[in-house]
Amino acid sequence: MSNLRALPSAGRPFRLLTVLDKMIVKELFLTVGGVLTVLVVIIVSRKFIRVLAQAIEGNIANETVLTLLGLKIVLAANAFLPASLFMAVLMVLGRMYREQEMAAIASAGGSVFTIYRAVFLLVVPLSLAGVALSMLAAPWAEAMSEKLMHQDRQDADIRGISAGRFSEYSDGELIFYTENVDKDGRMHKVFVQNKQGERTGVVNAETGRLAFLPGGLYLILENGERVMGQPGNRDFTIEKFGEYAVLVEKKTTELVLGREAVATEDLWSSRETRDVAELQDRLNTPSGVILLAFLGVPLARLSPRGGIYGSMMVAFGIYFVYGNLQRVNHSWVVGGKVPGWLGYFWVDALLLTVGLLMLARLYGWRWLWETVRGKLA
Repeated sequence: MSNLRALPSAGRPFRLLTVLDKMIVKELFLTVGGVLTVLVVIIVSRKFIRVLAQAIEGNIANETVLTLLGLKIVLAANAFLPASLFMAVLMVLGRMYREQEMAAIASAGGSVFTIYRAVFLLVVPLSLAGVALSMLAAPWAEAMSEKLMHQDRQDADIRGISAGRFSEYSDGELIFYTENVDKDGRMHKVFVQNKQGERTGVVNAETGRLAFLPGGLYLILENGERVMGQPGNRDFTIEKFGEYAVLVEKKTTELVLGREAVATEDLWSSRETRDVAELQDRLNTPSGVILLAFLGVPLARLSPRGGIYGSMMVAFGIYFVYGNLQRVNHSWVVGGKVPGWLGYFWVDALLLTVGLLMLARLYGWRWLWETVRGKLA
């Protein structure tokens, strides 16, 4: 089987897209779409089960569930785009090697750069899509997810209220009952019993609502009567009120976005090591698309008679090491063990070196040097 060393192309008319380009781009595009869909469905399904569990417990509103599902899909697509393209290159080119299509291409004057040209006709727009996903879409989706979850945690107590049922808060120190709750969450005909040490208060009010005020969650009662005293004693206080607030639960409601949700332009202007590390993580998607595609072309030729599984196992090992090095690099940059400027490049440079070594292993160092020198000239 030919190893695609030939490079004759002189005398041929220039074409922006050849038949070979269209065939490879089409197969790669369909395979990337299929692999990415499978990976996203698997990962999002596992996360969505936890979201449904919180919705059943009342911590998330039913209206928020589908929105969170869409946001999780955006995040998963951003995370698995490089891996999907890597697998697609191995699957498509591996099949072409096994079915002798690469031998036919070589006999017609094609070379490994002919294959690279066709592959990168798809890789370039996918890397631009990766920039948009990692720099814009993913931070926006993360921020929206955190805001929705925060809002639902705030409203969880309100959603738990239902007419005709006693609701208990503060470990049983506050119990209230309402005859009716309208669509805005306002309660009508409210009865409240709360304990303050040894004294017990009973409140009847026309209306009530839950609201977050400084200090926690309060039940705001309007137009009612309050009786306060110690059971068994005659010392009771009876008073009428226009508005009366009862502390339901002490809880903080401040929304603090994680660094994954910070806008990219804010990270560019920051010099904090954590922000630098986060920015590097966002650059991993477009750089991973390019470098893994570059590596996938010689890797697909690694074992042409051993089936697709031999190359897939090697590819899985390389991707596993690459992904772990990215995480280690993140912790090193945050900890100051690696300078910020070096953290951008050394993992990607290592992956590029592996790709060049595989090309040299297949075609020889002399061929690689002469070819690169000829291309540059």
